[in-house]
Amino acid sequence: MRIFSCETHINHALDIFVAEEKTFPVMEKLNEEKQLSTSCTYCNNSAIYLVAHENDDTTCR
Repeated sequence: MRIFSCETHINHALDIFVAEEKTFPVMEKLNEEKQLSTSCTYCNNSAIYLVAHENDDTTCR
């Protein structure tokens, strides 16, 4: 599971991840380029964070 989140929805994203996955996620701040091209899962604002499994091999930096 991967959730992209803006500042407003980060707490909701963390809660949903824990409830559905039954484990703690890793929260990574997206780099500026990725922020500009990625929307929040819950609204149309730019995503600032990725909430995902620790072994999710995405590049956020």
